[in-house]
Amino acid sequence: MSTVLISGGTGLVGQRLSAALSERGYEVMLLSRKNASSLKYSTYTWNPEEQEIAHEAIARADYVVNLAGVNISEKKWTNTRKQEIADSRVKSGQLLTNSIRENNKKIKAFISASAVGYYGAETSEKVFSENDSPASDFLGNTCETWEKPAGEISKLGIRSVILRIGVVLAREGGALPKMMLPIKYGVGSALGDGKQYIPWIHIDDLVGILIQSIEAEGMNGSYNAVAPESTNNESFMRLVANILKKPFFLPKVPATILRMLLGEMAVIVLEGSRVSAEKIIESGYKFVYPELNAALRDLLLDLPQDQVN
Repeated sequence: MSTVLISGGTGLVGQRLSAALSERGYEVMLLSRKNASSLKYSTYTWNPEEQEIAHEAIARADYVVNLAGVNISEKKWTNTRKQEIADSRVKSGQLLTNSIRENNKKIKAFISASAVGYYGAETSEKVFSENDSPASDFLGNTCETWEKPAGEISKLGIRSVILRIGVVLAREGGALPKMMLPIKYGVGSALGDGKQYIPWIHIDDLVGILIQSIEAEGMNGSYNAVAPESTNNESFMRLVANILKKPFFLPKVPATILRMLLGEMAVIVLEGSRVSAEKIIESGYKFVYPELNAALRDLLLDLPQDQVN
């Protein structure tokens, strides 16, 4: 039985991945900043800020999956918060890489999360692929630095996979419940001009891609973890309203108001790039939810009534 060590395992994606791996017969281990224990999984402490980790975790691991990182949309992007966003991603990768190197541990593969923010937020008809260079804005710079530890791992002769993840759609958390809020209260509308793209992925497909990244020995390098179908903000919000049987008729929310409310973080909702899923499809992954309509219906149609009204 192979052992998978997961950082960020208590988060939305980490919990789903842990359960899926356990069902497939893997032994799952988690890294936690607190002296937490899990009834289901072995849990080891680590502190990326201080570059401290329980070395037994690395010693026992066959695969390492790094999903650590604070929520980029939870607070306004002050200079302090931006540093927290970057550090939570970069330092976790550095700690794992250093620990693997220092322990001379030959794991089978290192899987690292990244984000489509690597390409920047460019609302145009360009479709970004893994061959494109990183953007020079905050998210682009953060993602570029975030991915460097995975590159160091590959130099050790260890298979390394980087997943540039889009907007994860899940009913339990993440972006979708927040996007639903104005629609639930009957004030649904597009944000800004509504033309900005949302590179999205159903959480089941993201978990499936993570598992394939572990199991497929031919996977190496960077892959976009996004659904094949592109959609813009207005189409996305209109479809959510349609499925929930809520009105969608108000004027678009002006970009100036969103910038006043969110500051620099408004770029997340006001701009967005088209991102290609071609490489992950060519790797052999078959999407369960390649189209937004089916993905949203799966997530929204069986919602408890108190989450709709």
